[in-house]
Amino acid sequence: MELNVDIVSAEGEIYSGAAEMVFASAEMGEVGIAPRHAPLLTRLKAGEVRVKNDAGEQSFFVSGGILEVQPYQVTVMADTASRAADLDEAAALEAKKRAEEALANQNSEVDLAMAQAELAEAAARLHLLQKLKSKR
Repeated sequence: MELNVDIVSAEGEIYSGAAEMVFASAEMGEVGIAPRHAPLLTRLKAGEVRVKNDAGEQSFFVSGGILEVQPYQVTVMADTASRAADLDEAAALEAKKRAEEALANQNSEVDLAMAQAELAEAAARLHLLQKLKSKR
């Protein structure tokens, strides 16, 4: 049995295909989805989505979004998404630096919330990049 998996963002479709398992960073923690999983709708944290199929395992980075699970269908609707192999470490480090500077220079609660969100996303990107490096 297999799941049909779609990972989409505002920029377009990132992945569509079959999978044996899907792993994602939901707000409540890491979730693993297999065929015939109970229906689920949850928010995603910035982090990794892994799709395991016959060809191996593929990793994707999502900056947040919604995960919808039906017994044989998984849909990830991400704010932004990219293949993990396409992540740029220098850009992630620069984004983290900018977010830390914004956090230090915030003028209002809105600035603080935006800086914290940007820092969390940059940290999640770096964490995924470090994880991928350690596997090589």
